[in-house]
Amino acid sequence: MKKIMTLILVSALGGLMTLSAYKLFYEDDQKVVLEQTVKPETVTFKTSNSGLNMADKVDFTYAAEKTIDAVVHVKNTTLSQGYTTLNDLIFGRPSQRAQIGTGSGVIISPDGYIITNNHVIDGAQSITITTNDNRTLNAELIGTDPKTDIALLKVDSDEDLPYTTFGDSDTAKIGEWVLAVGNPFNLTSTVTAGIISAKSRDLSGRNTQSFIQTDAAVNRGNSGGALVNTNGDLIGINTAITSETGNYVGYSFAVPSNIAKKVVQDILEFGNVQNGILGITGIALNSLAAEENGISETEGFLVSSVESESGAERAGLKNGDDIKKLDNIEISKFSDMRGFLSSKRPNDVVQVTLLRNGTEKIIPVTLIKNLTFIVPQLGTLKKATKQELKRYGTDYGVKLALLT
Repeated sequence: MKKIMTLILVSALGGLMTLSAYKLFYEDDQKVVLEQTVKPETVTFKTSNSGLNMADKVDFTYAAEKTIDAVVHVKNTTLSQGYTTLNDLIFGRPSQRAQIGTGSGVIISPDGYIITNNHVIDGAQSITITTNDNRTLNAELIGTDPKTDIALLKVDSDEDLPYTTFGDSDTAKIGEWVLAVGNPFNLTSTVTAGIISAKSRDLSGRNTQSFIQTDAAVNRGNSGGALVNTNGDLIGINTAITSETGNYVGYSFAVPSNIAKKVVQDILEFGNVQNGILGITGIALNSLAAEENGISETEGFLVSSVESESGAERAGLKNGDDIKKLDNIEISKFSDMRGFLSSKRPNDVVQVTLLRNGTEKIIPVTLIKNLTFIVPQLGTLKKATKQELKRYGTDYGVKLALLT
């Protein structure tokens, strides 16, 4: 009897353990649901679409189509003498060889006036241009200005030529999109894009230049070509690159259109360039110059002398004046002033904004003609003052200011 009860208990216990194992390994866990709703945490990442929007808004096709037919391929032919054989050298019989240089030019009027760089056509015996529709025309040199590296050509055509119009380079802004159109490496009608990287850039180190700097790709053959904004307005004439290899390395330089336009107008009206000046000398301010001169201003042009009988003297400019603006153009370095004045003529009136003893003044100044010349054999010649002419008993003359 005891054995039977033992077997029953063992069987019951085994069944219970089997059922428990089944529950543990083969049935899903029971889930308890509470009357509470928990919203999952939402993380939102904001993405700026400004770059995409700006890219969508910039359309280069209009400017390219408007400009490309107005840019021409300029070829100049020069004759050079040299000895091709030993006999020619011995008997002194040099032979002439034609050398062809190339560059670009921009048609600026329907009757065929073309602007280019002086260095593109310098020394040429003949000049031809090829239009975007493959017409070749002979060009006449009307005039040049080596100082600004601008030259004016003229071609005759039976029909009006496509041309571009001058924009206002003073209103061009750093960061603005621009296109360079030209003929690099004889690759005709090439368009590249970039932005304005800087303005009033002087490469000479002598404060004689005021370029627009861009990162649009420019190479040999682009000289004399167009720099235009997205409206297709001509804001510069591509002129130079700085590179150890002679090829584009990330920046290029253009003569501002306001300067180029003024040079062209002067050549057509006077045959040469008329330069207007204020009649002052001075220094561009920075922290060191401000400390040396005992002033707090670190920007502007500090007047150190005023030329006798100049527009500046007549208007009352004084030593120590800190020039901040010419008209509405801010002056922070000498090339700013150089660039602005290069677009002006004698007798133009300029509104000069300056600080004098901490007080801002706006003084109108009439520009005078620049009568300073450089004569390599002698030195610098300047216009003699009335007192000097009277002293030497003459009505006309110049004075030797500096021997070289």
